[in-house]
Amino acid sequence: MTEAGAESLAEMLDERKYLLDIALWMFGSELAADHVVQETYRRWYTLDDEERAGIATPRAWLTRTAGSICLEFLTAPFHVPEVEVPEPAPPSVRASGDMLARHDRVARRFAAACRTGDAAALRAVLAADAIVVSDGGGKVRAPVQPAYGTDAVARMVTALLIGQPGTTLSVGSVNGRTGLVLRRADRAVAVASVSVAEAEVTAVWIVLNPDKLQRWHR
Repeated sequence: MTEAGAESLAEMLDERKYLLDIALWMFGSELAADHVVQETYRRWYTLDDEERAGIATPRAWLTRTAGSICLEFLTAPFHVPEVEVPEPAPPSVRASGDMLARHDRVARRFAAACRTGDAAALRAVLAADAIVVSDGGGKVRAPVQPAYGTDAVARMVTALLIGQPGTTLSVGSVNGRTGLVLRRADRAVAVASVSVAEAEVTAVWIVLNPDKLQRWHR
């Protein structure tokens, strides 16, 4: 294998691990995560060479596509098997202590911005290519399509998590990592988990479906 070929293979393996981590955070199921990643790469390889060459940041494209597929699975009449939001996630899918510590710091910055409604602080913690995906399960009004980019993600997060009457926003463990829980009268109305790269939030996953929130009630 050529040096360039080896580098390309290493990059693809690294991206696959990244996408699996995103899907595991969202679903808590290795089976569902594998479905998401397979479909993401299927769509990547259906692009022709010119289309792929025109994608400036493949990771951003793969992340957006994986997010869209997660939403499709969540809203499909028949969900991917084992899709749920467990608490906590199996130890085998947890990151190292250093990664968890970094994730905790960034997630708490995100939570603080949401709690205070500080729009500037919220945008500052979001990556330029951030994505937000929400799931209402057909029972709660929620955006049908994911939102992409700092401003769009900030607007959607603000609409779903900030300034809701009679609610309190707290930090809690979501799939084994620091996330957010929005409650009204001790009943969970939203749970959000985040994906982190360096010091920024790259993806926000918001579950609004009441059927998936029962375990979060106090």
